[in-house]
Amino acid sequence: MRIPMPATGEQFEIVSGGTRAVVTEVGAGLRALSAAGRPLVETFGEQDRPPKGAGTVLVPWPNRVAGGRWTWRGEPQQLALSEPDAGNAIHGLLRFTFYEVGERSADAITLHATVAPQPGWPVPLRTSVRYAVDERGLTVTHTVTNAGTAEVPFGVGAHPYVRAGDSATDDCTITIAATTVLPLEGGIPTGPALPLDEVPEVDLRGRPMAGIVVDHAFGGCAPADGDDLVRHRLDGPDGSVEVWAEPVFGYVQVYTPPEYPGRGRAVAIEPMTCPPDALNSGDGLITLEPGETWTGSWGISG
Repeated sequence: MRIPMPATGEQFEIVSGGTRAVVTEVGAGLRALSAAGRPLVETFGEQDRPPKGAGTVLVPWPNRVAGGRWTWRGEPQQLALSEPDAGNAIHGLLRFTFYEVGERSADAITLHATVAPQPGWPVPLRTSVRYAVDERGLTVTHTVTNAGTAEVPFGVGAHPYVRAGDSATDDCTITIAATTVLPLEGGIPTGPALPLDEVPEVDLRGRPMAGIVVDHAFGGCAPADGDDLVRHRLDGPDGSVEVWAEPVFGYVQVYTPPEYPGRGRAVAIEPMTCPPDALNSGDGLITLEPGETWTGSWGISG
């Protein structure tokens, strides 16, 4: 009897000591992460598609492109409208791609995929995602190489729904390392970033989660004095979880969907190298020359 393929393809488990993660073949997504038996992300069944973008890798852009339109070297580009109700392109081009397995060990796995030239995307990119666990938690390393003959801009992001063990989301406090917030309409920026001090209703620098409803993009994310990493936290009665990132991840999206399957309230803390609609604004974009490679890392610890 043929066993049906899970919606996210093969499931890759990596373990080190008490830290365990499950990564999916489709989209190279993070399906589960725990430390000493405490869940650090919201999970979903292997037979299910990732709800609300859970665990998704966002390449070659995170978040949205307005109308799916942007301009490359003076030429208008039209991406497929993967958010059809709003008429936008969202979260890149590899969410439903089968990645190929590269190096693999008990505590790490590297997955590879190529962004092919296609309507709206003119230059091929070779990409990889390496997941590694140790006693401190999870480290995710993205590598992007320009496989074409012309320069191209891009961005990278990730979409984990973090979880402070068995703490209810509304019993937690969130602290993000941001200083600005982008005004958005339909997920698209409508003006320049505003200092968080001027928008107290969405200031998440140490705020109880109870009653918070956000789907906002924040900028100015930088390490604290004496630190090398950007750090966002969720603290609850059952402990804490931290999303850390290298400084190149200067933006973060925080999203509280109305409902997360099996949990009710949940919160995504999404590290991003650029904000929504960056292919048009140019903010935070990374440009690669032909043959050039970029690498950046982020991770989760409990």
